[in-house]
Amino acid sequence: MAPPATLVRTARCLWTWQWLQLMDGLGPADGDGNYRRPAPAFAELPRVPHDANTADAHVLIVGRSCPWAHRAWLVWTLRQLAPAIALVVAEPDPAAGRWCFSEPFEGCRTLAELYRSSGADPTARATVPALYSRSQGRIVLNESARLIELLNRWPQPPTAAPLNLEPQGQHGATQRWRDELQHNVNDGVYRCGFARNQAAYDRAEAALFATLRRADAAVAQKPGAWLSGPELSLADVVLFPTLIRLELVYAPLFGCSRVPLWQLDGLWRWRQRFYALEGVAASCWPEAWQRDYFGALFPLNPGGIVRAGAPLATLVQGRPERA
Repeated sequence: MAPPATLVRTARCLWTWQWLQLMDGLGPADGDGNYRRPAPAFAELPRVPHDANTADAHVLIVGRSCPWAHRAWLVWTLRQLAPAIALVVAEPDPAAGRWCFSEPFEGCRTLAELYRSSGADPTARATVPALYSRSQGRIVLNESARLIELLNRWPQPPTAAPLNLEPQGQHGATQRWRDELQHNVNDGVYRCGFARNQAAYDRAEAALFATLRRADAAVAQKPGAWLSGPELSLADVVLFPTLIRLELVYAPLFGCSRVPLWQLDGLWRWRQRFYALEGVAASCWPEAWQRDYFGALFPLNPGGIVRAGAPLATLVQGRPERA
């Protein structure tokens, strides 16, 4: 027998109210229901430190599933900064909603403890990535957009192939792409998934795919070119973590599935080329992405069910034929 209509209406009201409370904790929104990323705790861009060349003087703290950490990880990898900056991978604790260290780091077992010991506001979110200075005994930067700029200016080891991800002749185009991608794509997938109402979702979803179509046209015009010009740049770095997660996480969980990426041929091939760059594949952890997104974002996926999909190897090596 079907449940009484009154019971159904009451249950829906209660569930909607509880869902909104959970969403407020997961991702704050403005009055129109649009997701707003919280401000970082350590946002000011510092100068390249005097001990930048000292081995193990600085530590880059990342998480496998976080796209914001992934962009920092990519710059660290591409510019071969391992001899100067150590890498520590924090592990998620979905039950407590926090990042933890598998072994105590600077006397801290959780990233939140490290934030507090670094002088962060007690109410600030402890997020990855974070750059820690051993000489200062604190986190010096955790805003990913600024952190990749700092890592790009960091002196490379003598044995590394020189790489500048802010090519002089592409600076204007790189910055324009970074600004658009940050709002419409990087934050855009979250604005889709964390939207509080249909109108907020529609705005975010339309902006997301409009920008992806523009990016597709940009890389398709000149085969072999990168997003802002002939040389690899920070614009490519900020786009890759979102696109590599698109089919595995954002399409099924955040509702970003209007256009399959294989239909955007330029971006499909661009993603293949980026993934093939030395060291990039080692920074990609598809099992962790799916486990952490589907398992940790309870308000979006109460059952914790991980959706089936094509393996990453298929997405970066093959291309489906058009219908």
